[in-house]
Amino acid sequence: MRLGIMQPYFFPYLGYFDLINSVDHFVIYDSVQYIKHGWINRNRVLKPGEGWQYITAPVDRRSFHDSYRTPIKDVEVVQGDAWKERIQGQLDHYRKRAPRFQETISLVSTCLDSDERSISRLNASILREICDALRVAFSYSFASEMPMAHDAELDAQDRVLAICEWLGAGTYINLPGGRDLYDEQHFRQRGVQIEFRELPPLVYSCLAYQFVPNLSIIDVLMWNEPVRIRQHLELNR
Repeated sequence: MRLGIMQPYFFPYLGYFDLINSVDHFVIYDSVQYIKHGWINRNRVLKPGEGWQYITAPVDRRSFHDSYRTPIKDVEVVQGDAWKERIQGQLDHYRKRAPRFQETISLVSTCLDSDERSISRLNASILREICDALRVAFSYSFASEMPMAHDAELDAQDRVLAICEWLGAGTYINLPGGRDLYDEQHFRQRGVQIEFRELPPLVYSCLAYQFVPNLSIIDVLMWNEPVRIRQHLELNR
């Protein structure tokens, strides 16, 4: 089995979905510490004029007392619809130019139409909705529900290996940033092959906007039919 393990990102970039598309099962790594100013509760889209802006799901600060000790699974988003409406407002400038604005804003609305407070569960739901739209199979589980995820005696690398062994994975797939984190020989000694995925960029026209790579999947969907996105993933599988 080919396994991917990643923290639950908020409307992540296309490479994240390439990872999902490349594995048989995906573990949402919500047992590790929540770090502020990361990708767990925010991502980037185009802004009017040029450049990019963040869209953010604000987290309830009462749900964590120390961002370096609180696991992602315990972090909650702020209640109410104000921030969801703000995100949709930030996307409204796409309306006049993006050919798939209506379909995409409808998908975003569906993704955010949830009373889920847990950021990890909300992000999992968003990933599932977008995978459905792209026709990408998404079999997943949560690391926080696995016993080894809470073993303080394991370092980061051995915890990932323990998850692989628990699920019977023969190959662990990671994004390029993992090259500095994992020892390929150590994985092989434990009977697990490790591979790193780097998706070639999908370059597309943004009309009057300047193209910015690696923005949220929202931006990709605004300008591209799902079939084209899926073809790009399959060609590089």
